[in-house]
Amino acid sequence: MAKKEHIRRAGVLLPVSSLPGEYGIGTFGKAAYDWVDYLKASGQTLWQILPLGPTGYGDSPYQSFSTFAGNPYFIDLDILIEEGLLKKSECDSMDWGGSIRYVDYEKLFFSRFSVLRKAYSRALKKGLLKDKAFGSFCKKNKSWLDDYALYMAVKNHFGGKSYLLWDDDIRLREKKALEKYKKDLSSEIDFYRFQQFKFDEQWKALKKYANDNGILIIGDIPIYVSPDGADIWSDPALFKLDENGYPSAVAGCPPDVFTEDGQLWGNPLYDWDYHKKTGYKWWMKRLKASFDMYDIVRIDHFRGFYSYWSIPYGDKTARGGKWIKGPGYDLFAEMKKQLGDRPVIAEDLGFLTDGVIKLVERTGYPGMKVMQFGFDPAADSEHIPHNFDRNYVVYTGTHDNDTTAGWVQSVDKKTLKFIMKYLDVDKKKDVTAALIRECYSSVADTCIIPLQDYLELGNEARMNLPSTLGDNWKWRSIYSDWTEKLSKRMNRLVRTYGRYELKAPR
Repeated sequence: MAKKEHIRRAGVLLPVSSLPGEYGIGTFGKAAYDWVDYLKASGQTLWQILPLGPTGYGDSPYQSFSTFAGNPYFIDLDILIEEGLLKKSECDSMDWGGSIRYVDYEKLFFSRFSVLRKAYSRALKKGLLKDKAFGSFCKKNKSWLDDYALYMAVKNHFGGKSYLLWDDDIRLREKKALEKYKKDLSSEIDFYRFQQFKFDEQWKALKKYANDNGILIIGDIPIYVSPDGADIWSDPALFKLDENGYPSAVAGCPPDVFTEDGQLWGNPLYDWDYHKKTGYKWWMKRLKASFDMYDIVRIDHFRGFYSYWSIPYGDKTARGGKWIKGPGYDLFAEMKKQLGDRPVIAEDLGFLTDGVIKLVERTGYPGMKVMQFGFDPAADSEHIPHNFDRNYVVYTGTHDNDTTAGWVQSVDKKTLKFIMKYLDVDKKKDVTAALIRECYSSVADTCIIPLQDYLELGNEARMNLPSTLGDNWKWRSIYSDWTEKLSKRMNRLVRTYGRYELKAPR
């Protein structure tokens, strides 16, 4: 086997939703292009984002209505205005929420779909849905697009209810019901196809601009699909369901020192025996789509491929679950055979056994190290810099952590004393900058810092608090965050610690 070539590089974690912009949430518009310019000027070569799928209740990008579709919130309205599909006055008249720092998802939902319907109506009048480009897009993506568009149209017909609460004929995809709804909801179905067309068009243009400017995009895919989504409804054989089409078991995490009852995620579990029989056809399709969309793919909850926590459907907590073997290396051997050796980051956080560690090592994919997990004065943590290796991506924290400044405020005195001693700082306020420097100077090939940590923001800028609903995924940056001073600082870190894609010495 050829020796792995190590390249040192750095990037920033900033979700698309967190970009600045006028209309309630970050999009693929001007601010995204300006952000790419800022990354380039700052010596960065990686932009890590969160999953781009359409979100539902709870607004989590890890619970999407489709593993293949894109989030219509990210379609830039100014571009639609330039194309003559919207008027500026129509966008300005909507209520997008009163804050430029936080997304108001309830207002966004009503305002966004209202203006997108106007854009769709004009596209119809202009004959754009008969255009070759639209037809080509629909044909190319037919394998998932038709079911997704039908799913969303039917979901709206039933007042937004989960497919598990639909009438049995359409819930179970009886032929007559499918034909009926396709006919009755044809315009609504085309509305959802139109959204995906515009999403695809705008995303590809933005990604090309990033790549042309030396920026690679790290995308993120959840291991599981949403319990309320087109994936499970359109292809139930992929999942562990009972004879009535309901999940027989769901995903989660066992109890640990952080969560007494464990975490009950509620995602349907895969029927891995079925997947194996098909040569992992659905997974190959999913991974190919991900590599088409991103330059590097981070796979969430990677340990679930070795073994996963299976919780009986209907349980109120994760306590009654049990560990079940996953597909292991077999899936990745098939992926390498069919798709080649593609760039993947394995999110290998959480409860790791020797088997999980060996699986990650066998794939050759870099795992993750999170600085905030490294400072336990009672134990020699694998996340502390002197204990990890080159083939990792190191973070101060991830989207599931508090900001580093917020974390520093919450740790006990003994831990704080250890952190400050390790980083050789005298003041608590200096910890965040020192931790960023520690990431850059570490042996890990890749260093990713959330923008909030560069800005030294507190927990008001936290992206997600796991197992909670209603106050997550909201934080946004503003243009004044992107200062020349910060850009110079990033450049200095890149030059000092050799993270401008230099090959690491042997």
